[in-house]
Amino acid sequence: MSDSQSATKTEGAIRAGNGRYVFEMAKLQGIDAGTGYSTAHGPVVEGDRIQIGLIHFPRGTGGKPHSHPNEQWIYVMQGTLDCEVDGVKSRVTPGSLVYIPANVVHSAIATPDQDAVFLTAKDTSHGIIGTAVAPS
Repeated sequence: MSDSQSATKTEGAIRAGNGRYVFEMAKLQGIDAGTGYSTAHGPVVEGDRIQIGLIHFPRGTGGKPHSHPNEQWIYVMQGTLDCEVDGVKSRVTPGSLVYIPANVVHSAIATPDQDAVFLTAKDTSHGIIGTAVAPS
């Protein structure tokens, strides 16, 4: 595999392919997945077109308003998130799926009662980390 094929968009992410096809997500090394605006932490695996993260927010913490040029899906597995996507607020419980279009400002905070865990998928037009929205 060439260097360009083995490289990831996100530092610390794991590159899929070239014989690596199955990943025990809970056993993989986690990375900070929202440096500067979020407490998001967990393993990230990148393929050619899609990246997947198993992300953890400690209770009462999460991602402040930010955006990124890739679209995103969030599937909540544990805990509850207070989300806002493009001005629409929602309380998101386990088993729920959140869609975030590319370049749309959004945030998600775990409620104070329990840590939140979610599976996230983004296209690989950009890495896993977005850009914080400057306070007005």
